[in-house]
Amino acid sequence: MKTVIFAAVSAAALAVSAPAFAQEAAPFTGPRAEVIVGYDKLDTNGSGLGNPDGFLYGIGLGYDMQVGNAVLGVEGEVADSTTKRNFFGTDVEAARDLYVGARAGFLAGDKALVYVKAGYTNARIKTEGFGGDNGDGVRVGAGVEYKVGGQLFVKGEYRYSNYEGDIERQQIVGGLGIRF
Repeated sequence: MKTVIFAAVSAAALAVSAPAFAQEAAPFTGPRAEVIVGYDKLDTNGSGLGNPDGFLYGIGLGYDMQVGNAVLGVEGEVADSTTKRNFFGTDVEAARDLYVGARAGFLAGDKALVYVKAGYTNARIKTEGFGGDNGDGVRVGAGVEYKVGGQLFVKGEYRYSNYEGDIERQQIVGGLGIRF
């Protein structure tokens, strides 16, 4: 009887720990969630509204698949910003920023991932007296993600977005996340 109980407990422990073993074998595989903060600069390209900058904050979700030393993934993000500037009595404000895209990278050691990203972005730019306008655009960027322990990771990235209406956005972002 003790042998049967021991075998059942051992089998249950192996079944529960098998996903953890798989995660360690490919540490950059699976769903992830993160919070981000950083610097946000809006460039209105000579529109006379100035180039406001501020603080960016948001959340992101993604899924990555590691194959050997390469990692491919999809991601989405919802962010907002304090970026605002008063130009001759008119406030220009960068509001919410939505992003959906893909990333590709390679491992740099056991715990680091170096990647590039590209995708669709949609931002709301508000101008006092004129309301808000949504701009569709393209975002490209590059970054490093580092596994700090367990399923936690930190990341840093630079990204550039170009929106219709000749508006550009540059961001330097840091993040803290968890991989499931």
